[in-house]
Amino acid sequence: MAQLIDQLADTHMIPVDDLRYLLDHICVEDTSYLFDTAHKVKQPYYQNRVFLRGLIEISNYCSKGCHYCGINRTNKNVQRYRLDKETILECCRRGYDLGYKTFVLQAGEDPALTDEFLCEVIKSIKTTYPDSRISLSLGERSFASYIALYQAGADRYLLRHETASKRLYEHLHPNDSSFENRRQCLDNLKVIGYQTGSGCMVGSPSQTNDDIVQDLLYLHQLQPHMVGVGPYLCHEDTLLRGNQSGTLLETYIILALVRLILPQAMLPATTALGTLDKLGRENALFVGANVMMPNIGPKEYLEAYQIYQNKQLAKDTDESNRDNTKKRIEAFGHIADFSVGDVHTWEG
Repeated sequence: MAQLIDQLADTHMIPVDDLRYLLDHICVEDTSYLFDTAHKVKQPYYQNRVFLRGLIEISNYCSKGCHYCGINRTNKNVQRYRLDKETILECCRRGYDLGYKTFVLQAGEDPALTDEFLCEVIKSIKTTYPDSRISLSLGERSFASYIALYQAGADRYLLRHETASKRLYEHLHPNDSSFENRRQCLDNLKVIGYQTGSGCMVGSPSQTNDDIVQDLLYLHQLQPHMVGVGPYLCHEDTLLRGNQSGTLLETYIILALVRLILPQAMLPATTALGTLDKLGRENALFVGANVMMPNIGPKEYLEAYQIYQNKQLAKDTDESNRDNTKKRIEAFGHIADFSVGDVHTWEG
């Protein structure tokens, strides 16, 4: 097992049969070696720096009916909201004053978030804070829309592929979602010039190791600049209610493998990990993660943006949240980095 892990660290991909063998047979003792190797692999590029981004969840309206997601269009128990331009800019002002140089604007696939509105917001942020970066996570949009947002000043776009298995993708989504279109969107983002983020869920209902192998192969092929790996967390207001959530250990394993495959990628320690364990995000730093995204959006809407239940929420002030995040990072032997934090290979 150690030989396979070393080979993956050296070459960044191993034969499919070896990947499957690794996933099928890795034991607790092997995971220690895997995690140590993944931690070492990121050191030449990022050392122990953890890049902090200011997250603003700008809308929880969504036109999609994804079977696992708590803000899907069929859920009538959601308190819907949508931030106006002035509120978003005020969040950025507070965030910038606190030191954040990257703003992540995230939402469901909300038809009211038109190109005109978003371009106005993006241009205003970039005019006011020209030394900042803007990351968008707004779902599937047209090629023309992605170009318009990029030309307005957006730098990065996060769009998880969720799963590289067509079977599993169609199990998780209604008929109006397209496995092929999701991949096309990711290709479009890279062609346009975004720092492009993808990612997958771990432990989703009916997922197999063969599905995970497909995820790893797809990420190697796509070569994204960022990869979000998080556990599937069951939401009782969805069609997949009653299923078991993914586990911390299996998520760490996939996160570490992604670090070996993409040694220079940005890998968030996701909030979902903190939902599984209060130190889930901090411990992820030792298996390859190097990004955290404290929420700087309006506190009154934090509970309304629940893709999954029991979300870890920071209800204290933005300043306290920043300071507490920094302290936790430092307590785990890492350095909180408030710079723009471009991916190591990025030349712009």
